[in-house]
Amino acid sequence: MKNKINGWLIIDKPINTGSASVVSRLKRLLHPERIGHAGTLDPLATGVLPIALGSATKTVPFVMDGKKTYVFEVTWGVQTETDDREGAVICTSSLRPSREDAEKIIPSFTGTILQTPPAYSALKVNGKRAYSLARKGQEVTLSARPVQIDSLRILSHTGETTVFEAVCGKGTYIRSLGREMGEKLGCYGFISSLRRTKCGPFDIKNAILLENFEKEVYNGSSLNFIPVLTALDDILVLAVERKDLNALAHGQAIGIDSFSSAEKERLSRLAPQSVVGLAFESQLIALAKYEGAHLKPFRVFVN
Repeated sequence: MKNKINGWLIIDKPINTGSASVVSRLKRLLHPERIGHAGTLDPLATGVLPIALGSATKTVPFVMDGKKTYVFEVTWGVQTETDDREGAVICTSSLRPSREDAEKIIPSFTGTILQTPPAYSALKVNGKRAYSLARKGQEVTLSARPVQIDSLRILSHTGETTVFEAVCGKGTYIRSLGREMGEKLGCYGFISSLRRTKCGPFDIKNAILLENFEKEVYNGSSLNFIPVLTALDDILVLAVERKDLNALAHGQAIGIDSFSSAEKERLSRLAPQSVVGLAFESQLIALAKYEGAHLKPFRVFVN
């Protein structure tokens, strides 16, 4: 029998465990009606893995579109096939950058930059995953694409390694960032550790180790899930009246006349087709698009 669970669970993903594996373990543990995750982490990465349960799965795109924060270590003097410590070494250098050298290249890797994804990535080439082709020894050519890196700073430097913190947008590959910084410095580099500390509105401070969560379930502890609405922190959410619930449940548009003057003013500042959350008694009812005099639901959370 499936359990009706609606909300978010923020797992601190352990190393050497895939994101899909975490979902599978939680699925067997909780038996939810629906489950998914927002933002895949490589098996060698740790940190924030948001797990969506029930109606929260419908808000996954909003979390994936949010900013992410990573703390990562680059080991200098070596380039690997996979751009991390798991791959075979393909280039080496005796050069090692100083902290000042690493500081100087930061402006080249902030703002909107062109980044070439790793050959060992989940991107598709002619309908097949790039990593699948690369593992078979086939040459993989991926085009550079624009990504947004809001900030990049050094947390520590030893000579052999440098630890950075990056705040970036959707689609940024930290493994590529380490490789390209090494190339810029003329010494090569690969990611030797990677930890995500923020993903959209979710922070590592609110995360629980997978092993600890499993113990709580087995011990019968009370489980607290983060409300679905948390995923919409950057979206305008309005409270609707009971009379509008039936229309929304059937995917019908509702007028804005019933909203207060202050809420109408907030709506008027939005661009046409902006997404708005609609809630009743603190429960998310629907996501709708602003169409001037109406709000048209495109994703409904109630029957």
